[in-house]
Amino acid sequence: MQAVLLTVDRFSALIGKVFAWLILALTLAICYEVFARYLFRAPTSWAFDVSYMLYGTLFMMAGAYTLSRGGHVRADFAYRLAPPRVQAGLDLALYILFFLPAMIGMIIYGWDFFLISLGQNEQSSVSPDGPLIWPFKFVICFAAVVVLIQGFAEIARCVICLREGEWPQKLNDVEEMEVLALEAARRQYEADRAREMA
Repeated sequence: MQAVLLTVDRFSALIGKVFAWLILALTLAICYEVFARYLFRAPTSWAFDVSYMLYGTLFMMAGAYTLSRGGHVRADFAYRLAPPRVQAGLDLALYILFFLPAMIGMIIYGWDFFLISLGQNEQSSVSPDGPLIWPFKFVICFAAVVVLIQGFAEIARCVICLREGEWPQKLNDVEEMEVLALEAARRQYEADRAREMA
């Protein structure tokens, strides 16, 4: 089971890291627009549409990666102090009550929005060129499916923790700066203590 969970984590990380490159595309598009507008007095007609489509896609496609790393916002001041089984029970209840209905709703309604948009060959009405909207609407459904897959892995982790009393291993590719700073401070403190005792 652990191998399956880590595979799901790797899949979410891959999706998140691939779509993270949209930051570069977004930056280049915005920079081009700024230079074209202010240096050449020739603003583009596509920059606004491209910027919100790229940012929206980036935001939605990072959801599974963020979930796999425990990075979503939560009110965890009391949660951190609870034993693992209590944490798992609370997480499991919240996944069942809120997460699953929300993701299933996003998939169903996102698919409907996509089909309607595709059927109409919908284009943006914000800019004169009017880029196609339906690929962007497909991202809503696709992102929800990817987050739901990661959510099932998190639900499985909750069940394992309830059974075994400790959280199963997760992939970690980044650490919060506070964790790294505390670890460095602990090592420095231990080194100072060792020098004093010597």
